Amino acid sequence: VDFLRNLFSSTLGLGSPEKILDELTLEGVAQYIKSGKCKNIICMVGAGISTSAGIPDFRSPGTGLYANLQKYNLPYPEAIFQIDYFKRHPEPFFALAKELYPGQFKPTVCHYFMKLLKDKGLLRRCYSQNIDTLERVAGLQGEDLIEAHGTFYTSHCVSFCCRKEYNLDWMKEKIFSDDIPRCDKCSSLVKPDIVFFGENLPIRFFTSMKMDFPRCDLLIIMGTSLQVQPFAGLVGRYWTCSAYTLSRVTITVCADPLFGMLGFGGGMDFDSDKAYRDVAHISTCDDGCMALADLLGWKVSSSSPLNKYYFK
Repeated sequence: VDFLRNLFSSTLGLGSPEKILDELTLEGVAQYIKSGKCKNIICMVGAGISTSAGIPDFRSPGTGLYANLQKYNLPYPEAIFQIDYFKRHPEPFFALAKELYPGQFKPTVCHYFMKLLKDKGLLRRCYSQNIDTLERVAGLQGEDLIEAHGTFYTSHCVSFCCRKEYNLDWMKEKIFSDDIPRCDKCSSLVKPDIVFFGENLPIRFFTSMKMDFPRCDLLIIMGTSLQVQPFAGLVGRYWTCSAYTLSRVTITVCADPLFGMLGFGGGMDFDSDKAYRDVAHISTCDDGCMALADLLGWKVSSSSPLNKYYFK
């Protein structure tokens, strides 16, 4: 009976749903984690978690990547990541890749916090929109990650008849010698395995979400405005699953207090009279992670940019 009452409350908006958090704050999330009820955390992250490493996000006015591509004479900013445009004009992408290439930047507090979640046995998976590989540099392994928009870690020939694979070092040598990478087997372009507009996401993205989200009991969203599909749709999948398992919590860490008001909340309810499990923490991603670690009693040391990571 209680299950059915909660189910109808969740799906039809009838009655008051079961209270999960003592308060809809970072403190409430910390208490939820401490309670032992939270064992399968999923992190959804975007470019905002890497800005403190010196990597620009895509959409911030004035400072975002799309706002600073004039020198490439693109027909429109997004063209640099359009697969059809790339095949005709690969030069702008590889010039940009040289500026942003993995290995030139160090992970942030946020990256190391996710590694700490793994070390504590709490991380189910990190779903990342980023292509900078900083999650891997921080210590997450391939099985911990769903790199939804691909990675520089491997590259492939773009010819469907060839598809020869190349490693990170091969691509790095080509990019930094200002050579347009071409396949040594068929002479077609070679592209890092990042997902361009017009390409499908990796199959693993779709297979893993079916396994992960029904088990998730805390969804942490950081550094993404949830504007790009199908990644943004993961939040909806989370709530579809949670109609059947109601002990779910979402926390969104963002620097913009207008996040929810502008429609970037992904269907989450932060402040209505019916809000009971979605938390918005307004801060930088790094500050939010540091604050949560402190509330959890995980001793934080930011004075040493780590021997391995920021948390001891």
